[in-house]
Parts: sequence; C-alpha cells; structure tokens
Amino acid sequence: MATAIDARQWTEAEWAARRQLAACYRIFDHFGWTELIYNHITLRVPGEDDAFLINGFGLHYSEIKASNLVKVDIDGKRLDSNAGPINPAGFMQHSLFHRHVLDAHCVIHTHTTAGMAVASTREGLQPTNFYSAAFHGQIAYHDFEGVTIREEEGTRLLANLGDKRVMILRNHGLLVMAPTLPEAFLRYFLLERACAAQIATSQAGTPMPVPDEVIAVHQRDLQAMQAFGSPGAPDFAAMVRVIDRIDTSWRD
Repeated sequence: MATAIDARQWTEAEWAARRQLAACYRIFDHFGWTELIYNHITLRVPGEDDAFLINGFGLHYSEIKASNLVKVDIDGKRLDSNAGPINPAGFMQHSLFHRHVLDAHCVIHTHTTAGMAVASTREGLQPTNFYSAAFHGQIAYHDFEGVTIREEEGTRLLANLGDKRVMILRNHGLLVMAPTLPEAFLRYFLLERACAAQIATSQAGTPMPVPDEVIAVHQRDLQAMQAFGSPGAPDFAAMVRVIDRIDTSWRD
C-alpha cells in the first residue's frame, strides 16, 4: 500500500511548483520526448531565487512525482530530504542558467531525434515551415564541446546565449528557457514541431524558405496573439487534463 504524502512539509507555493513540474515531466513522457533517465526540466522554487527543482538521477520521466523531485541550490547543496543522486551534467547546465539568466525560471533540455538531427546540420533550423519561421532570428547556437560537466564551458554558453532564450546545442540537442513553466513548455513544443517538420520537408522534396517580409508579418501577428493572457497556460492546462486521464500519480 502506497504511503500517503504529507505536502505540509513544503510551502503551498513550492508544492504547487512541484506538481506543475511533475506534470510537465509526464507530458514530455506522453509525447515521447524522453531519453531513458537523462535530460532535465528544472523550475525555480517560488520565492527562493537560488533554489530550483530537478529530477532525481535514475528516474524515468514516467516515474516523476511532485514529492520525488529534488530541491537544490545553485551551488549544488541539497535543500530537502530526497536522497536521490543528481546528474552532474544536468546540474551544471541548469544551475548556470538559473544563476545568471534572471528570467530563466524554467529551463528545458532534451535529446530528441528531431532536435538532435537539426542540431547536427550545418544550416541549423531554417525558416521553411510555420513553426520555424516563428523562431527565425530568435535562436542562439553553441558548438559542441562534449558532455557538459566542465565549469569553464559555462562562460561560452552564456556568451552564445546572449539575449536569446532558445538555443540549439550543435550536435547535441535543444535548450529552451522562459519566465514560467507553461511558456517554456509551449516554446519547446513549437521548437520540437519546427524541427520535426524540417526533417519531414527534407525527405519530401526541396525546402521552400519563407520570404523575410512574410516572416516579419508572421512573427508580428503571433506576438499580438500572445499578448492576451499568460503564454502557454491554456496549452499546458489542456495537456494536464490529458495525462490526468492516463495516470494521476504525478500529483503525489
């Protein structure tokens, strides 16, 4: 019989953040954006700018729950009783952005097939479809330096990121950050779709780039549409309803 979780050990705000992040992991699993026990989605703890939540190393995304997320500070100190290990590569990269990018409250990094395929091309993401045109001019690139465990790479990661909040790690994968988890989720969903569509396009025939003047109008109109409400909130809520119909254990 499962042991009941006493959420009173966390503040109401942290428990809500834990549930939101756990739901996001389950949504990523639902879409197949998983890599065994690797990759990470992290979220700052509300009211604690130096603390964030991360998945414990060894857990599959389908096993993530609100209660088994690990709370850690940007220096690597554990801030809760969860004893699970943390992937050093994930901690190094995510703590870097949480420390230095003030609006990076949620950070997502994946190794999906579509993302890695586009990241492994000289051209990177090209404005040849509805989604990729929306990202044109808004993506940073960082050259592959091997597994991300060396602190000195952080300086180059930040320099290459600049004022962008979406980065393609060449030969590696995708990186997205945003002020809220729902906005990061939506941004990632659109980027993943852009990459998948680009791969399908290359198999279907000769890619047809969207003209610059159309890209400008497209991005302007998309920005105007997102001005109402909280970006990504209804999209994320819809996916929470989907996973709730499958399994509600992420709430524990």
